[in-house]
Amino acid sequence: MRFHLPDAKKLVHEVVIPLRWGDMDAMGHINNTLYFRYMEVCRLEWMYKVNGKIDLTGQGPIIVNAFCNFLRQLEFPGDVRVTMYVTNPGRTSFESYHVIERTDQPGVVYAEGGARMVWTDYAARKSAPLPEAVRARLTA
Repeated sequence: MRFHLPDAKKLVHEVVIPLRWGDMDAMGHINNTLYFRYMEVCRLEWMYKVNGKIDLTGQGPIIVNAFCNFLRQLEFPGDVRVTMYVTNPGRTSFESYHVIERTDQPGVVYAEGGARMVWTDYAARKSAPLPEAVRARLTA
């Protein structure tokens, strides 16, 4: 099942990640858990650019929901390009979407997924308003 990427999306980050031989499972393809890791790497690189180093005594994002649609099997060797989009900023949250393609097959989507991110006061363990600097990076 393919998801529909919202029209009001904003491309925010892209990363290329090598597929490793050790990431393959007994079936000879990249294990499905690694797709979430690829999205995580892209999301964290972007968050560090937006918010700097995460301070667990301050505020920052947490994931409250994550999903991945596996469309094709990734196999070693090669590299994947993970593209990240953001949309729907609310008072405390926003959506992130990711598209995973092989670099040697541009336009062929191997997986797509995303996560709902909630800005959180880590010490209070509750949601907090998105900082204006973060909100500015989320809007087109």
